[in-house]
Amino acid sequence: MKQKNHLSSENYFQEAQRYLPGGVNSPVRAFKSVDMPPVFIDHAHGAYIYDVDGNQYIDYICSWGPLILGHSPKIFTDHIEEIVAKGTSYGLPTTIEIDMAKLIVNAYPGIDQVRMVNSGTEATMSALRVARGFTKRNKIMKFEGCYHGHSDGLLVKSGSGTLTFGVPTSPGVPNEIISDTLVARYNDLADVERLFKQNKEDIAAVIVEPVAANMGVIAPNKGFLQGLRDLCTQYGAVLIFDEVITGFRLSYQSAAGYYGVTPDMVCFGKIIGGGLPVGAYGARKEIMSMVSPVGPVYQAGTLSGNPLAMYMGKKQLEVLRDHPEMYTFINQQAEKLAAGIQRNIDELNVPLTVHQVGSLVCLFFADMAICNYDDVMQCDNSNYQSYFKAMLEQGIMIAPAPFEAMFISTQHDDAIIDRTIKANYNALKEAFSQQQ
Repeated sequence: MKQKNHLSSENYFQEAQRYLPGGVNSPVRAFKSVDMPPVFIDHAHGAYIYDVDGNQYIDYICSWGPLILGHSPKIFTDHIEEIVAKGTSYGLPTTIEIDMAKLIVNAYPGIDQVRMVNSGTEATMSALRVARGFTKRNKIMKFEGCYHGHSDGLLVKSGSGTLTFGVPTSPGVPNEIISDTLVARYNDLADVERLFKQNKEDIAAVIVEPVAANMGVIAPNKGFLQGLRDLCTQYGAVLIFDEVITGFRLSYQSAAGYYGVTPDMVCFGKIIGGGLPVGAYGARKEIMSMVSPVGPVYQAGTLSGNPLAMYMGKKQLEVLRDHPEMYTFINQQAEKLAAGIQRNIDELNVPLTVHQVGSLVCLFFADMAICNYDDVMQCDNSNYQSYFKAMLEQGIMIAPAPFEAMFISTQHDDAIIDRTIKANYNALKEAFSQQQ
């Protein structure tokens, strides 16, 4: 379906650039890698978003993952006004914080307590501080292409927006801070062990996305996560799973339950707020006893555990807990989408690779196995701009950057998946015909 010109979006973008850096509040929203003004959204419902020009799109961004139940599900919107009317923030404890903590602790393997924060970045930053305090060590290990938020010590060979814009590190990050950050190859246990041997009693923690979902979607090789578990135990380091993307999406027990590997600590983000700003980190009581006011590691936040985010998160987790068939459905829909894209690739004979893990799908512009950051860097994304625009013209909203997942919700029914597969065929045909 031919979409209207984005005249209103263009006008809003021109105005936005006067007041916001690049006209946006998060880099990927600027649509720079697809060389067009961003689409400004007016409202959304179910699997669809609607822009300020009145165009409708099937949404595969889903606020970058948390909208497992789709946009504005009735179970959230029916009573949210009652929460607002009671008050949006108190700076004092509420009972709903306890309810939310119980849900997370009871769902996630191996943790006894959680601390609520306001974003995934806060969660990972705080978890690493706690791990350092617990081990009395300074160095941390992360993986190339894995993104853990924008705190200083983690902006080293990170994924997501920094990968898209070619910024492996960021100006403004002092060298002395990143000197304690070691970088290993994802899916390479030998490289991890090498770094452990070189820094035997200095590594406080290893932080990893159990599924690397910020450089596309890359599953852990068989034995990789268990190997990390074994090496961290051997060398006395804290294993941290960053489940900002995978938490409560791969399964109700998150990636830890999905893969049967229990970390020492876990970090959550937007998923546990149903799309509202939220984060959390958790661990067994021995580690969490380091956190103030019980222990000496300081971390605080006025809006941490605010009633709105806790209400939305509690509703979402309760629905997912009580309806495990939802996971079956979204995973099946993702499998159907990936299989359809693969058929299109085969029929058109184009050099692409499709990955699918649970309800996450990604199309790599490379005809090869993708296992780590080095493989991702071999992708030829010269056709992505044309592909993105062709999908948009057909009413499909995917990420305006090549190294992001497509997120499936319970609202992506068979008709939507079928329409997307057809659009994918047309978009690939158009993108690659321009190259010939």
